Amino acid sequence: MSNRRSSILLKLISAFGFLPILAAPMLVSAQEDQITFHRDIEPILQRSCQNCHRAGGVGPMPLVTYEQVAPFAGLIEYKTGLRDRAGAMPPWYMEKDIGIQDYKNDPSLSDEEIADISTWARSGAPKGNAANAPQALVFDDSLKWTAGEPDLVVKTNDVTKLAGTADWWGEIDRVPVGLEEDRYVKSVEIVEVNDVNNQAGTGRDTVGGRYIFHHMIWSTAELDEEGNRIEDSVTGWPVHEVGRNADIFDPEGGRLLRAGTYVYSDSVHMHSNGKDTTGHLEIGFRFHPVGYEPKYERVTLGLGNGVDISIAGNQNNQELHAYTVLEQHTKFITFEPHLHAPGERMCLEAIWGYTVETLSCVGYDHNWVRGYAFEDQAAPLLPKGTIMHIVGYMNNTETNPNVPDARNWQGSGNRSVTNMFIDLGMRVKMDDEQFFAEMEKRRNDLNMGPNDHVIGCPLCGAPLVAPIVEDVEASD
Repeated sequence: MSNRRSSILLKLISAFGFLPILAAPMLVSAQEDQITFHRDIEPILQRSCQNCHRAGGVGPMPLVTYEQVAPFAGLIEYKTGLRDRAGAMPPWYMEKDIGIQDYKNDPSLSDEEIADISTWARSGAPKGNAANAPQALVFDDSLKWTAGEPDLVVKTNDVTKLAGTADWWGEIDRVPVGLEEDRYVKSVEIVEVNDVNNQAGTGRDTVGGRYIFHHMIWSTAELDEEGNRIEDSVTGWPVHEVGRNADIFDPEGGRLLRAGTYVYSDSVHMHSNGKDTTGHLEIGFRFHPVGYEPKYERVTLGLGNGVDISIAGNQNNQELHAYTVLEQHTKFITFEPHLHAPGERMCLEAIWGYTVETLSCVGYDHNWVRGYAFEDQAAPLLPKGTIMHIVGYMNNTETNPNVPDARNWQGSGNRSVTNMFIDLGMRVKMDDEQFFAEMEKRRNDLNMGPNDHVIGCPLCGAPLVAPIVEDVEASD
């Protein structure tokens, strides 16, 4: 009904004395249909935003009370409307219209929630009735670990990055783990601790905002008398990147942290955040119980290309491709696209027989890098011989705010102004018995029928038969 017709109707109703009877229900209905902060928007913010956007959080502004949120209604509409592209809030870039959709610790918003935010912002950000508000969340600022309190925390030495200085790549001091016996690790999480007042801002919009560590490629190892690492003792760990979530290993694929080892890295990237800042990294390890033995062994795939990358200047929609063949039955624990500034998107495909199946497509933001952990019953189970294929989509134009100068050709390299193209996800390998048992468990857990199909498990729907054993004597 148009505003003009509504106005005429209300005048007629008032003239005939029926306003108390008819208008009141209309007004109540209008209020009930209205999207309001307390009833509709606040629960969304509590679930997906306030952990960062609060006093003491890493977000640039608190989004807890109506008075804090309302001035940013338009910005919130814009950021949530980006959905799975760089700059989207919350920073979760998994595309929802293709591939596997079941991931652990997924804070993303539904289409309905994004639509509600847009309607609310464009309707003047109505506050609504405070009686409809959910109970306010209570945050413990002493808790900085999302995966749970660590059993062991290893701290790197403090480093000072001066305002306005150039980016730095290199090796940091090696620090002892301080462990007296070998332990298997079920999760590892790294946080940066520095002297930046995050609520005040740094005055410079740079990669990571308040942080000075962009990434660290690191391992643990024993050292010889000359301080060189002993290769037989090396354990590799997931790359730390700004914005990274905790890395939780497969429950039956824990990673070994050896006693007497050191944390070392010869590939640390640091940048200025606009003010003199002193900071360090803290590595939090959570252990399996003493006596735990892993069922599955880690497998490392060379799925990517860091050598012959060629990205032309002033061009969008450029593609990079890389392939590898699985040499063992493999379960994929996470998908973790790693690109640099021009990167906007990466897709993971599995080629099995005549089938090409997209497992995941993820937007990419070099300012806030994420790893995506598959839910246990959604983790791809792929037989040996499967061809893995990743596709990177690059935007080297002025429309990409991460690119410093779109006129430049870009090749491969460690710097953010050069490029990498890798899936850094975690995987474990299985023998035949383990692989068939895992698929059988999945069929039972998902109650699969003979015609059901699960993305990422091409053999889950196939009948399992015992392998044919040749009768040597009969053949003779």
